[in-house]
Amino acid sequence: MNKNVILLTIFIMMFCSCNHKEKTDIDGVIGKENREAPDFSKGVLDEKILWYLGRLSDVQVSPDGKTLLYSVKYYDYQSNKGNAELYTMPIDGGEATRLTITPNDEMQPVWRPDGKKIAYLYADDQGTQIWECDPDGSNAKQLTHVEGDINSFSYAPDMKHLCYAKNVRIEPTIAERYPDLPKANAMIYDDLMYRHWNYWADGTYSHLFIADYPTCENSTDLLEDQRFHSPNPPFGGMEEIAWSPDGKQLAYVCKKLTGKAFAESTNTDIFLYNLDNRETVNLSEANKGYDMDPVFSPDGRKLAWWSMETDGFESDKHRLVIYDFDQKTLEDYTADFDQDATNLSWAADSRRLYFNSCKEATYQIYSLDIATRQIEQITDGDYDYNTLQVCGDRIIATRTTHASPSEIYSISLKTKEVKQLSFINKDILDKITLGKSVKRWVKTTDGKQMLVWVILPPNFDSTKTYPALLYCQGGPQSSVSQFFSYRWNFQMMAAHDYIIVAPNRRGLPGFGQEWNDEISGDFGGQCMKDYLSAIDDIAKEPYVDANRLGCVGASFGGFSVYWLAGHHDKRFKAFIAHCGMFNFESWYNTTEELFFANHDIEGPYWKNPTPKSYSFSPHKFVGNWDTPILVIHGGNDFRIPYTEGMQAFDAAQIQGIPSRFLFFPDECHFVSKPQNAMLWQREFFRWLDQWLKPDEK
Repeated sequence: MNKNVILLTIFIMMFCSCNHKEKTDIDGVIGKENREAPDFSKGVLDEKILWYLGRLSDVQVSPDGKTLLYSVKYYDYQSNKGNAELYTMPIDGGEATRLTITPNDEMQPVWRPDGKKIAYLYADDQGTQIWECDPDGSNAKQLTHVEGDINSFSYAPDMKHLCYAKNVRIEPTIAERYPDLPKANAMIYDDLMYRHWNYWADGTYSHLFIADYPTCENSTDLLEDQRFHSPNPPFGGMEEIAWSPDGKQLAYVCKKLTGKAFAESTNTDIFLYNLDNRETVNLSEANKGYDMDPVFSPDGRKLAWWSMETDGFESDKHRLVIYDFDQKTLEDYTADFDQDATNLSWAADSRRLYFNSCKEATYQIYSLDIATRQIEQITDGDYDYNTLQVCGDRIIATRTTHASPSEIYSISLKTKEVKQLSFINKDILDKITLGKSVKRWVKTTDGKQMLVWVILPPNFDSTKTYPALLYCQGGPQSSVSQFFSYRWNFQMMAAHDYIIVAPNRRGLPGFGQEWNDEISGDFGGQCMKDYLSAIDDIAKEPYVDANRLGCVGASFGGFSVYWLAGHHDKRFKAFIAHCGMFNFESWYNTTEELFFANHDIEGPYWKNPTPKSYSFSPHKFVGNWDTPILVIHGGNDFRIPYTEGMQAFDAAQIQGIPSRFLFFPDECHFVSKPQNAMLWQREFFRWLDQWLKPDEK
């Protein structure tokens, strides 16, 4: 046993015996300092540097408005895992203080309403429970001891109660049905939806519990014995839960549907639970689409949330709606605002509401004056503001660009001055040269203007020629904004001396609802013409080698690659498709959230007449394929099952087209494990370099 393993074992024993009080640096526990540093000698981004970056999350302002709490996760690719630790920093910026150093993640940190404690989730051999510590990280103690794992939690503002979510078993296990078959390994289903994104339905459901605080006793299951989830899987958390300021009511999101109806509908609702009389009221019953993420006004008189009008359309306009408790009315405050509204945050006086919205391939912060209903844009520039919290006369937000992962910023509401507060990755980014992102407007075939990001290689030389990659976005209605991705990273592609062409083609938000909606039912139509308009426009530049063009994408982008492979008229010399739809008929019968398929490809293939969308299925045009293609898929991808990738790879192989299949048995629609992700990067560029840089081989 090596030294690190011995020390880690000793630390875990100490950790259990000292009740999680120690926060001493221990060799073998992943942290910022005790990882092997990557090689910076090349001066550009590579996969080891990318996975060396700290990943910021869970930024929280203290109740007194003086301190920021946040989490940073650091990965060690050699041990193939990461570890999130907690930090605090003064609200005006300055030196950060690390609060924890433990073997496992401290997750979902929050301030107790009085600011005297910090709470978080921590997983050990006893399961995932809520812990509390002092604001300096000392006196860490386990707060809850409930059976099972807690998924998320929040304090009531009056600190009399605690709300937490955990999975409860509603349906019997195989062993419970057949006690004499204890080694039987099977799943039995009588209805949809039996699998979701990356997990199989196992008879348990996420339920909300309200318990006394601080004893955590006398818990009440708000969905007792019901086959419903709250928060909603697989991505929902405490943003779907809101306490009233007096702590007497709890608003929560739930999709109270089961089986086939659950698979076909997006109809979530906002339910209001009264702690005194234990009655529940549906505040959004009239709306049949999504109703999500409620937020009480500080005076308790209003409840805001974002809402989608169309049932089954997961990318409908995010309307900002407000329920007035005095008037008992629900109104849309963004009816005349042709943009989305998400991440809602009230001003302390309840007169203004702040939110995020996508505008022309960036995410900005806006304010709504409740009395006048006037909307004002607060931020601008080529940035993505991703989260926000109002704190007095400022907003605390996180921000990214193509060249910078998430950091914390302060925005003055008086002057709109923006100040960077955190510099988590500055020491790393200062050691490398990054490429420049250029905003370009391209005319489409129907005479409209399309915003295209062009990312140039580091140390770009306009007198040279470079191969170029057309990037096809997933979603399909997901903006090609100023995001920083740890897989589809434009800077990583640019560092390999590729020019990246990333169009905001038809079907993306930020350019009005009409532009967003035009893709539904038209997957092989104008959006594909937009892709070709973008690459043809940039390929005319003297620094682009039009004979060395590649095309890459995932999800809807993977479908786009398959479709373009049959229609590109020899533009491209290499394709890479990750988790793309290949055969619409087989995909329709194996995907899980049927509402997406029913809306965006207009239903099942056995309808009479057959929906037009099936005429766009890439498998119909595979006879036109003539270009090398790399196919990537995850074994636990249930949104687009891996058999879609197998069909595409087999079709290429049978026709003698150079092709490769990269399969990850334990990954889903995404690739999240460090070494798998690094392998993904290496195979991605090995394939591109083979076909777009043959002279360098």
